[in-house]
Amino acid sequence: MRVGGVAPAGSSRCVRLDPFTLPVRFAASDATADERVRFVDLSRERVVMRRAVRGVPMALSLPLSVYLGVAIRIVPPISETDGAVAIVLEHRDPALSVPLFVAADGRDAVAEWQLWARVLALPLLVADADGRLREPFRRVGALRIAPACGRRRRHSPMKKRRPLILLRRKPGRTPAVASVHREREIIARN
Repeated sequence: MRVGGVAPAGSSRCVRLDPFTLPVRFAASDATADERVRFVDLSRERVVMRRAVRGVPMALSLPLSVYLGVAIRIVPPISETDGAVAIVLEHRDPALSVPLFVAADGRDAVAEWQLWARVLALPLLVADADGRLREPFRRVGALRIAPACGRRRRHSPMKKRRPLILLRRKPGRTPAVASVHREREIIARN
């Protein structure tokens, strides 16, 4: 089962890397490598991929900032294999994408997707049916934008009305013409 140009690490049934044990090293299949395998070192700062092509060993070190985000993908069934849900660290080049979680059932997929995005500090992405990636939530920089929620009032549904303290006070009013008082008599005391 291939996910985003890369077959997942581990068995064909389920792959689960733990984001709390970073850095982690695992093997993933790679169709262009000599032994059809590449080794991936994943940490919070970078991804290092090691493989050999025509006998030449190579290592590619990429910072996490070049990755687009953590995407959730639906892998369609191919011939005899069942479909799956995959969480993939997406790169512009599909050959550099890294599968993080693959399972036949999607019970834990959304939780894993959000967990990986939070641990790696990357945006959440959704892969559409045609393969394009989009963000499911609007955001500004790293801040997710949501509609404003109402201010929380405590203890009672009656608290939505105006506070009683404001009803007790009379608002100050200034007269249109200010009155000036003058005294005609001055009293001096010794």
